[in-house]
Amino acid sequence: MHIDFSLPWHDPVLVFVVLLSIILIIPLVLERIKIPAIIGFIIAGILIGEFGFNLIPRDSSIELFGTVGLLYLMFIAGLEIDLNEFVKNKSKGITFGIVTILFPIILGVPVFYFIFNYSFSASVLIGSILVSHTLVTYPIISKLGITKNQAVHIAIAGTLIADVSALLILAVATNNIGNEFEILYWLIFFGKILLFGGVVLWGFPALSRVFLKYVSDNVLQYIYVLTVVFLSSFFAMLVGLEPIVGAFFAGLALNRLIPRTSPLMNRIDFIGNAIFIPFFLIGVGMLIDYHVLFKGPMALIIALSLSIVAILSKYLAAKSTQRIFKLSKNEGQLIFGLSNARVASALAIALIGFDIILGQTESGKPLRLLDESVFNAVVVMILITSAISSFVTQRAGRKIAAHDMKNQQVKDTAPTENILIGLANKATTEDLIHLAISTIDKKHHHQIYGLHIITKSNENTLSLNRANNLIDVSKKYAASADIELKPILRYDINIAAGIINTIKEREVKHFFIGLHEKASLLDSFFGKMTSDLLNKSESTIYISKLYQPINTVKKYLLVLPPKAHLESGFCDWFKRISQIIVNTGNELLIYGAVETQEFLLNKLKVTVSYNFKTLDDYNDKLVISRDISQNTMLIFALARKSSVSYEHSMEKMPKFITKYFMKTNFMIIYPNQVGPQKDEKYTYFG
Repeated sequence: MHIDFSLPWHDPVLVFVVLLSIILIIPLVLERIKIPAIIGFIIAGILIGEFGFNLIPRDSSIELFGTVGLLYLMFIAGLEIDLNEFVKNKSKGITFGIVTILFPIILGVPVFYFIFNYSFSASVLIGSILVSHTLVTYPIISKLGITKNQAVHIAIAGTLIADVSALLILAVATNNIGNEFEILYWLIFFGKILLFGGVVLWGFPALSRVFLKYVSDNVLQYIYVLTVVFLSSFFAMLVGLEPIVGAFFAGLALNRLIPRTSPLMNRIDFIGNAIFIPFFLIGVGMLIDYHVLFKGPMALIIALSLSIVAILSKYLAAKSTQRIFKLSKNEGQLIFGLSNARVASALAIALIGFDIILGQTESGKPLRLLDESVFNAVVVMILITSAISSFVTQRAGRKIAAHDMKNQQVKDTAPTENILIGLANKATTEDLIHLAISTIDKKHHHQIYGLHIITKSNENTLSLNRANNLIDVSKKYAASADIELKPILRYDINIAAGIINTIKEREVKHFFIGLHEKASLLDSFFGKMTSDLLNKSESTIYISKLYQPINTVKKYLLVLPPKAHLESGFCDWFKRISQIIVNTGNELLIYGAVETQEFLLNKLKVTVSYNFKTLDDYNDKLVISRDISQNTMLIFALARKSSVSYEHSMEKMPKFITKYFMKTNFMIIYPNQVGPQKDEKYTYFG
């Protein structure tokens, strides 16, 4: 078979080998010399593109993967936002959005209107180029694990406001070329935007919740997510917005349905960071023509002027936001690093301006709204701003990550917390594992075990084969969420004895077990087995029954008995419930005594968002039914006999649940009986 090595290369196998080699080698080399891989990908794109060695043409396949990568980048940004924190910082984000629009306009428009003598429409269009920015450096902070920092939320909010505003400025500038301002056009335009927002932010979540509830196939779930992203991007295009806005809104729409610790989230991150986003960055580099710097002094002056104004305007916006809200120096730099890079929107606006022909020059050449000098200057600006953003983001991000590590409640030197999951039924195993890993913070040390017990009564070849199959399924599912699950296949006299002995041998602090959908609460679990577990083990026990995947749960309703906060294990298990809220971004409603509410506010210092309702009479637990709707997870905190929060009515809990909440997702928690003293102070960060 003959392979054509003439430049540029068109053979798909050869092209893909080159691109994958770049994606493989760049991070390995640059991480050693502490240069962001993002810069390496862009420079590699310059070298292999038509303005470099012309190895690979920027054809439709590169454009396709580049577009997918850009949309994927914006989608992940929307998906990883902590919506509760985002709402808390909305005023800061709006403020930054305003100043990050004003400074580029104030600095940019006069420079090109008065100094370089461009028309007012052209100068405004250049201003819109300076306003927009792209979250090119978002993968850096995602890798550092600081996406929940308030500076990130501020930068993302500002990005959304700035990019939408840049497109509005573009529309004004191009609409004003003929000295016409059509009110009807703008009314229709804003009407379409409202319709778009309604469909994406309300319609897609409702549809997605149903899909994820009833379709468990991992491949189909991922394909569905991609479909939502590109459908939302297409809808954005239909109403006159850039597709990146649609992708970002798709991330917001699916935010609460894809927990941070879920296998689906792990697949989204993996494929994006491995393929799509690097392809996008390489494609950006292939657009950059560095030869424009040598096309005479005026081309160089315009390029440097545009770059200086671009950098200065975003720096002033970030610095102003830092001082207004008294953020740390590193947070201010992080905002600047995230908002300084111009790529997609800037290039798109420049192309639009370049394609608008106003007439002809005396020599017969087309008279464009933006000439070739500005277009080339934008390309140079993309390289310079992307490089500066990468270095600034990495430097500030590392300092913030290091500071966060010092302030963690549980440090790296802390002992590993062992978690045990009971593996009994293949139909419920994945949901149970998903629930257990949703309670952990990956920054802390955890060892997760999966336990299956074979007793003498069912010891045979068939049961052994089923056990091995169940263990294989469990390991694969946990691995898909980037969690290592160590299986334990145990032979014991009965199930309770096997669990108790494993808890003691492995020093397990938290034990999760599920009930089969057809099992009776009264007969199958709340009998001798539960009694033995509670009497002979000190671990916190979580008993759950799920009728739907945990990622489709919309609200968590926690019912606390009086004096629940006086239990020695209260802080520990409440931290895990809080982590579920952090990982899913869902609503938490707590019913409990006034004393418990005061403890949460003053001593535990919970930072995760929740609502609290007073439960005056614990025996009147049925009042919670008014807050239970479809997609609610009901959590009851009970207690062992003779413990401080024990109530006699807890013995009737199985009948209570069976009678009133049998079709509601529920979890019952028995706190451990050893732990820190109740008068200590704790702060758990969500």
